[in-house]
Amino acid sequence: AGSRLIDFNAKRKKKVAEIHQALNSDPTDVAALRRMAISEGGLLTDEIRRKVWPELLNVNTSEPPPISGKDLRQMSKDYQQVLLDVRRSLRRFPPGMPDEQREGLQEELIDIILLILERNPQLHYYQGYHDIVVTFLLVVGERLATSLVEKLSTHHLRDFMDPTMDNTKHILNYLMPIIDRVNPELHDFMQSAEVGTIFALSWLITWFGHVLSDFRHVVRLYDFFLACHPLMPIYFAAVIVLHREQEVLDCDCDMASVHHLLSQIPQDLPYETLISRAGDLFVQFPPSELARAAAAQQQAERTAASTFKDFELASAQQRPDMVLRQRFRGLVRTEDRTKDVLTKPRTNRFVKLAVMGLTVALGAAALAVVKSALEWAPKFQLQLFP
Repeated sequence: AGSRLIDFNAKRKKKVAEIHQALNSDPTDVAALRRMAISEGGLLTDEIRRKVWPELLNVNTSEPPPISGKDLRQMSKDYQQVLLDVRRSLRRFPPGMPDEQREGLQEELIDIILLILERNPQLHYYQGYHDIVVTFLLVVGERLATSLVEKLSTHHLRDFMDPTMDNTKHILNYLMPIIDRVNPELHDFMQSAEVGTIFALSWLITWFGHVLSDFRHVVRLYDFFLACHPLMPIYFAAVIVLHREQEVLDCDCDMASVHHLLSQIPQDLPYETLISRAGDLFVQFPPSELARAAAAQQQAERTAASTFKDFELASAQQRPDMVLRQRFRGLVRTEDRTKDVLTKPRTNRFVKLAVMGLTVALGAAALAVVKSALEWAPKFQLQLFP
């Protein structure tokens, strides 16, 4: 055990040195920082994150922070909703933090959100956005969080901040094609159960911040997502489902049972293994390859009235648990269900993916991610939905 600890400390020291070397290069070696953020352990400390996250988002930290001369709490149409969400965010703050300090941070959280919305009228607030903002606030402080989240909101999170949920729905539709490529049996079981993808909605729109209780796991994932293509969170969602294959297949094959199982996310996931696997899957099945299947899924779901109603409800409330409760109360009729819309005859194939170690594969993942960033959806949507 002692030698393992020495080995771990040596690796950690080496990584810290490499991160500082990349930061001090002229110009900054952003590709190396991306690799560090993806590889085992991520960026290691919040002190390092404060330096590296701005580089990953191409934010100039020497510029003065955005400010507003207006009383946004008086003027913002979103203030009441933001206030409610921030009040409910108690568990997102470290346990044991003094009330006074937490309340001060909650006030800052409200100010950051209202300022970003005022400066970017094309962005629409959604419930869950505050879960992302609070993560940045706790790591980098109010001033830098405002700049970083503003950049993130106009890039990675942009699709979630449309007036409708159409683009969020389109991203969720990548989930089943990824599962299908890796594990057709699991895919077909989920299709038969008609579970849909609502269980992953809160994962996606909060970058898992809402569902993971350990802050260290949240920031480790943020390191990964900030270094990657905007669709990486959906690959990570798919990897969680694939990791739980046996539990899913042991479940009753019906919507309620499978949804209940999947929406309760285990807190002891092997994060490093799953991150490595998500990177591998991104390289193997890039978004461009899955775009047609995702669009076909969307086309199919347009005919599934119940799924469509789920999304209408979700867009009204953005609370997946509410959607389900209403469905179980019978408020959403389950007729017109299209049975097995995408189940197709199969040859006997099973893709066994080796979980690659932190080798060249992650370097390749980082490169593929950087190259294909922001290329993914529009051209395919245009082809499929003229």
